[in-house]
Amino acid sequence: MVSVLARAGEMVSATRLFDEMPERNFASWNSLIDGYARIKDVESAEYLFSKMPEKDLISWTTMINCYSQNKLYQKALATFNDMTSHGISPDEVSMATVISACAHIGALDIGKKIHVYIKNHCFSIDIYIGSALIDMYAKCGSLDQSLLVFYKLYEKNLYCWNSVIDGLAMHGYANEALKMFNEMVEMNIKPNGVTFISVLSACTHAGMVKEGRECFLSMTRDFNVRPEIEHYGCMVDLLCKAGLLEDALGMIRDMRMEPNAVIWGALLGGCKLQKNLEIAEIAVNKLMILEPDNSGYHTLLVNMFAEANRWSEVAKLRSDMKYLRVEKKSPGSSWIEIHGKIHQFSASDNYHESSKEIYFLLDQLCGKLVLAPCISEHIFAFAKPESLIRKNWIDTFVTKEDDEFDILLWWKNNIERFPILSKIAKDVLAIPLTAVRSMCAFKATYDNGRRNERLQPVKSA
Repeated sequence: MVSVLARAGEMVSATRLFDEMPERNFASWNSLIDGYARIKDVESAEYLFSKMPEKDLISWTTMINCYSQNKLYQKALATFNDMTSHGISPDEVSMATVISACAHIGALDIGKKIHVYIKNHCFSIDIYIGSALIDMYAKCGSLDQSLLVFYKLYEKNLYCWNSVIDGLAMHGYANEALKMFNEMVEMNIKPNGVTFISVLSACTHAGMVKEGRECFLSMTRDFNVRPEIEHYGCMVDLLCKAGLLEDALGMIRDMRMEPNAVIWGALLGGCKLQKNLEIAEIAVNKLMILEPDNSGYHTLLVNMFAEANRWSEVAKLRSDMKYLRVEKKSPGSSWIEIHGKIHQFSASDNYHESSKEIYFLLDQLCGKLVLAPCISEHIFAFAKPESLIRKNWIDTFVTKEDDEFDILLWWKNNIERFPILSKIAKDVLAIPLTAVRSMCAFKATYDNGRRNERLQPVKSA
């Protein structure tokens, strides 16, 4: 009865019945914890979990699921470690959940260790663990390993195909993603809405407008899949990046559902890219109704007016933002994993234990980057795996021709001077390709933070 009430979301009644029980078994405890997880009441779920006299495998798995469902992925990994340290052996469900948590925070080293654990303990890599591994390796930047897991799977269901298509799409392999989609259809596996989101995303990354439009039309025509708002969002993004802003606006106006902030935000992003202030104002007017407290859209329009030297509009918008108290609530964050430890950074972040060393090193590094304007091209020139053998990124870099200045060799020669080595970098040669992406993202938030600090007025003592 507790389970029925908890699944229905009737947590008050479920808790009252639970409290009246003379004896409580594992099932009653687990059902109540799961119920709180479903309504996103993590604090109550944690309290119940801590009060359990004994915990079985389902108890631990339920708590790991609770953290994962509420995007507390590091807590999910910590709970998994606690479970194994208490001598509880995980099953396929808990393994798939914790692998998914690794995917969301880019914890490649931890994901690899879990994969090794699966092999050493003779787990069957079924469609659930298999699809989780494919997704984890792809999202952590190791597309070669993702493909290896996919091709080794004896049985593949829709989730496995969706994971590999999405992995190819996010890494920019649009043609390969489309080929994989066609292969899936030939094997009589019917795609769903998630499949088409991945395929449309692949077309967006590659600027394949014709293929994207054909894919969008084929959803209802060939597969009887009704386009949802996410599919319209992909199409708007595709058309905007191709410079077809009028077509994108027409598609939004013809949508069978009310467009949300994501749709108008995609259009606004396209306007920024194409420098179209007329349509941008239409998008911002809609966004101010849908998300009046979101500072990002206001700031984007301010920047567009500034680029067009329309300073009166800039002043008016800033005055409106101040009057409406529209402020950025939380800065963007980046994660980097070094030797199994997750480090999180955000703009103007001073909380990391090695913050001073990081900023000092980045100040020097940014100065060197001015002398090497093509460095980003060199880095991203090899950011895609060209074979199933993943190369060390610095080894690949030093094979590139750069007669003027080898920025990474400078880094390698100077990094030993800083204690941050033992905390973040340790040995640049040991940092894999995935770290490059995280470091580039961190540099972006670092630059934003530095720029914000320069703009802030100095407070008098």
